[in-house]
Amino acid sequence: MKKTVEASLTEDYTHPVRDVLWGHIFMTEKLAQLTVSAPFIRLSRILQLGPVYLTYPGATHTRASHSIGVYHLGRRLLQNLSTRGASAWLTHEGVNSFLAACLLHDLGHFPYTHSLKELSLSSHESLTGEIILKEPIISLVGETGADPHLTAAIVDKEVKYSNITDELFFYRKLLSGALDPDKLDYLNRDARYCGVPYGAQDVDFILSRLYPNKERGTDIDSRLIPNVESILFSKYLMYRTVYWHHQVRSATSMIKKALIKGLESGKISGEDLYNLDDYSLFDLLTQKTGNPLVEDVKEGRIFIKAAEIPFDRLDSDTIKDIKSRPRLEEQLAAELRKTGIPVKGEDIIIDVPEKMSFETGLFVVDEGCSFSESSSAFRTETVNSFIHTLYTVRIFIDKKYIKTLKTFPQIYDILKEVI
Repeated sequence: MKKTVEASLTEDYTHPVRDVLWGHIFMTEKLAQLTVSAPFIRLSRILQLGPVYLTYPGATHTRASHSIGVYHLGRRLLQNLSTRGASAWLTHEGVNSFLAACLLHDLGHFPYTHSLKELSLSSHESLTGEIILKEPIISLVGETGADPHLTAAIVDKEVKYSNITDELFFYRKLLSGALDPDKLDYLNRDARYCGVPYGAQDVDFILSRLYPNKERGTDIDSRLIPNVESILFSKYLMYRTVYWHHQVRSATSMIKKALIKGLESGKISGEDLYNLDDYSLFDLLTQKTGNPLVEDVKEGRIFIKAAEIPFDRLDSDTIKDIKSRPRLEEQLAAELRKTGIPVKGEDIIIDVPEKMSFETGLFVVDEGCSFSESSSAFRTETVNSFIHTLYTVRIFIDKKYIKTLKTFPQIYDILKEVI
C-alpha cells in the first residue's frame, strides 16, 4: 500500500538526537546514518559563526548542529503545511527528499563562516549538490526513501534534474525564503550561543500561522506580520552586534587578506579550498603561505579599528572589487607614511562587507497584498535603511600602531584620493 504524506512525516522517527535549542529531535534510522557520514562529520569541525567566539566566547556551535536544527524545523513546517492542503501536491519521495535537503543543505559550506564568500570559487550550494550526488551520500540519501537528484536540485538550482515539477519549486521556496527553517534556526541558535536576546523568535506561533501556496511556498495572514517584523529587525541587530561586529570583521578580513595573497602568489589554488574545515584551512594557509596573519588570528591577535566610514561615501567599483583591495591598501599605507606613520601595506586592511539582503517576499492573504505593501511598518524603504546602516567600510591596522590612533590623520580624505 502506498504510504501517505502524513505517514511519511510521522512514522519510523525513532532515533533521538538531543539538541541544546530544540530538545529531542527525532529522525528515522536511515536519516541518522547521514549524520555520521564523513561529509556531514566535517560540519562538526566548522564553527557556525567562524571568529565570532573571539568576541562572544560561547559562539562555538557548529554547522552540524545547525543543520540538524534546520531538518527539525523543516519537518515541523511540512507537518503543519500538509494538514492545510499541501498534501495535495506532495509525494512520499518528495517529502523525504526535502527533509534530506534540509539536513544536508550546508554540506558544501566553506570553513570560517564567509571569509571565502567573495572569492572566485564555486558556491557552497553548488558544492553541496555535487557532494549529494557522490558516494557515500547518494546511496545514503536513496536509502531514506528520497531521490538524491531531487534532494540536490532542492539545494542547488543549477543541478540538472529531469523531472521539473511544482513540488520541486515548492520545496525550494520553503528552504530559502523569508520564513525558512534555515533562518528560524540560525537566528535562535546564534542568539542562544552568543548570549544575546536579539535573535529569539516565536517559532511555534510562526509555524502555526503559515499557509501553503504551490507557487510562493508559504503565505501568511496579518496576525503574523509582527513576527515577520521581529525576524527582520532581529536579523538587522544580529548583523550589527554579532555577525558584523568590528572585531569579527577584523578577524575575517585578516583571513581574507591571507587567502587573496596566497591565491595571487600561486601558493594555493581555488581547488585547495574545497572540502576543508576550520582546522585544515588554518593548516593549509600556515603550511603553504606562512602568512603571519593566519597565526595572529588563530592566537586572537586581531587588528584594531582605525576608521569606520559609511559605504555610500566611498562607493566605487574599485573598492567593491576584492582583488583591487591589496593595491589600495599599499597605496593607503604609502600615503600614511607621508604623514609620518610608518605603516606597511601588510599592516593595513580595507574591509568592505559582502552583499546581503532582507527577504520580505511574503503574501498576506487577508490583506491581499505583499508584505512590503501591507499594514506592516517595515516598508521597502525601512528595510533598505537597515542595509544602508550596516554597510560600513572599516580600516583595520596592526595593534602595534595603537598609540598612533590618537593622532591618526583624516583617513577618509586620504582613502578618497586613493580610490
